[in-house]
Amino acid sequence: MRHHHHHHHGHPGRFGGPGGGGWGRGGFGGGWGTQDGREGGGGRGRRRMFDGGELRLLLLKLIEEAPRHGYDLIREIEERSGGAYAPSPGVIYPTLTLLDEMNLIEEAKAEGAKKQFAITEAGRTHLAERQAEVDALFARLAELGSMAARASGGPVRRAMGNLHAVLRERLAAAEVDPDMLHDVAGILDEAARKIERL
Repeated sequence: MRHHHHHHHGHPGRFGGPGGGGWGRGGFGGGWGTQDGREGGGGRGRRRMFDGGELRLLLLKLIEEAPRHGYDLIREIEERSGGAYAPSPGVIYPTLTLLDEMNLIEEAKAEGAKKQFAITEAGRTHLAERQAEVDALFARLAELGSMAARASGGPVRRAMGNLHAVLRERLAAAEVDPDMLHDVAGILDEAARKIERL
């Protein structure tokens, strides 16, 4: 069982490097150092967030909680990682087929055209045997979410710090021109309006 306690980018108060996402540099052990928390894309030899065996366990555990469609599973994983990770259908569906072939899940009766899967007895046994591993995987999913939240604040924190410094400098002058104050206020109001519209 691996523990991921490497705090690569200092405290949340420090500004992450370029792009503020300084946590995906292949650190954190366990081979899940993707650049931006997404699978695929960019083709820079990225590794998957979770390997095949780990993804099988994640899906099996979620299906144990409730019968689910493939799409439900993607949404659920995305939600539990705080939006940091959403496995693609191209990864999810073959994994479900494999679990089905291993008799760990079975197709459940469901309304509509979508296949819904439920766990089998063999699936429950399999999960029980690997409980510690399953817990570690879900902890990792949650940690991804909290890291993504910290990293995404980085660029905004940096920009706010910069704004603060510039204002201090301009307003520290002995004679502050009232016109300049109006201009500064106008720029800040305009920025606020733009942010509101995002």
